[in-house]
This record gives sequence, C-alpha cells and structure tokens, in this order.
Amino acid sequence: MKRLTLLLAVLLGKLMLLSSAQADTDKEQEVTVRFAVLGDAEPKPLPEFPNLIRAVEDVNRLAEQRKLDFVIGVGDLPHKGTMIQYQNITPVLQRLELPFYPIMGNEEHNAENAVERFLDFASQWNQGKPAIESSKYVLEFDSVALVMASPDHGRDFNDQGIKWLLKQLQRLHPKPVLLVVHGAQTGIYPERADKGITHPRFAEVATQPNLGAIISGDLHMDMDRVVHSKQKDGVHYLHIPALERTKIPDASNHSPMFRVFSVSRSGKVTVETYAVGEPQPLTRHDYQFTL
Repeated sequence: MKRLTLLLAVLLGKLMLLSSAQADTDKEQEVTVRFAVLGDAEPKPLPEFPNLIRAVEDVNRLAEQRKLDFVIGVGDLPHKGTMIQYQNITPVLQRLELPFYPIMGNEEHNAENAVERFLDFASQWNQGKPAIESSKYVLEFDSVALVMASPDHGRDFNDQGIKWLLKQLQRLHPKPVLLVVHGAQTGIYPERADKGITHPRFAEVATQPNLGAIISGDLHMDMDRVVHSKQKDGVHYLHIPALERTKIPDASNHSPMFRVFSVSRSGKVTVETYAVGEPQPLTRHDYQFTL
C-alpha cells in the first residue's frame, strides 16, 4: 500500500511538472515580440565598459534560452560622443548576436556632426544585420510598433521632431505604440523633475490614443530606491537603468541592470528586470500592463 501511494505521488508530481511546462510553453507561444533594453553607458573618466560587456553576455545567453527578437538602446552610450568612446564601445556591441536598434541621447549630441557619427557607428554595431539609416525610425510588428525617437538636440525635440512623432503615431493608429526616447518629459520622475523633454507640444504626443508606453533612460536612477515604472494619464512610463553609473538619488550604490519586454497577442506587456550577471529576473521589479 505504501509503495502504491509513493508511486501515485511520483506520477502526480510528474503530471504537475508536465502541466507547468505546458503552461510555460503556451505562454511563450502567446508572445509575439520580445526584446531587451540597454540603458545609458557613457562611462567616465575612462572609456571602459565592464558592465555593458557583462550585459551583452547576459543578453546573448537569454537569446539562446528564450525567444529574444532584438535589443534596443535608449541613448548615451559614448560619453560626450567622443571618438575614443565610440571606438571602444564598438567591439562590445558587435558581440551582440541579435540586431541592435539604438537611439541617440544628449551625450551623442555633444559630438561634431553628431547624427552622422552616430549613424556611422550604428552601422558598425549591426554588421550583417538590418542597417540604421536615420536617427528616428519605426519598428513595426503585428501586435505593436516601436517608435524610436532620438532627440533633435540635447535630450529634447524641435518642432520638426514633434511633427514627426505625431505623424508616426497617427499613421500607426489604431496599432498600439511603445515610444522609445532618451529622456521622458519633465515632471514624470519627481526624483529629477527638471530634467527631460520640455517642448510644449510633447504633451500632444503623450495624449495620442494609441500610445501605450514611453520607454526612457537618461536619469541613471537606482531601481531599488525610486519609482521606476508607473502609469500617468493612461500612459505607462518605464525607466531603463544605467549600466555604468548611477546618479539618482545619489551615487552611493550602483547595481547595473537591464530590462526585457514581452508583448503578447492579447496586448499584455510583461517587463522583467535583470541584474547583470544574474540568470533570473528580479521579481521585485516586475511590471505588467495591457496595451
């Protein structure tokens, strides 16, 4: 009798594991696009990228374990946009096994011929992969579109940039949009409310009916000491932490992290946060919303 009970327990355990595995498989099949997001690097004083190197290794490992489609960058990769920073970061980003879709930040805009320099190096980062031909572009998929919007100067937009943003959102309607910018508009993150997009017409962008979320970096915030993911006026705001330096609320603790976004057929978005070097996401930073 004890042997039969033990056998039944073993069988039940196996059935539960199979059921759990099937549920995970079904969940994976529901995902239509999944991508990793790397935050600011711009190391100083030395043009060295140890945490970015580790993050690239982590992303490549995740690409083997899970279905990752591509990687995006929210700007501020080379400090001051200097040639030595661009040159040193290039072999690191070339290690990415997935297509890399970056935008510019205020650091890139510090260089002479800033856009041309950025596009030249972006093409080197994606050798043999889809080319980046503009500082603003759209990645469109069945269930969602990513509007990749480099600032026009500093971390802000000019009138033409705002017109371009509105045109893309209106053209894509009713498809949900995730807007990728370097910095969110001022006031969104009270930890540094004065820093960000100041153009008065960006409020019009933020109220477009198909805008689901704004993904940004710039502030170098410590994920454990700020409110990094939130909803305001129907739009979700997701901060991407810096890989090489933390500034807010102070520089006393730096925990390099990156985030992974999964979008399902039903419009559900799951945001996971990985500490660099750790195989599993940090559940305390999980965030979900529906487009």
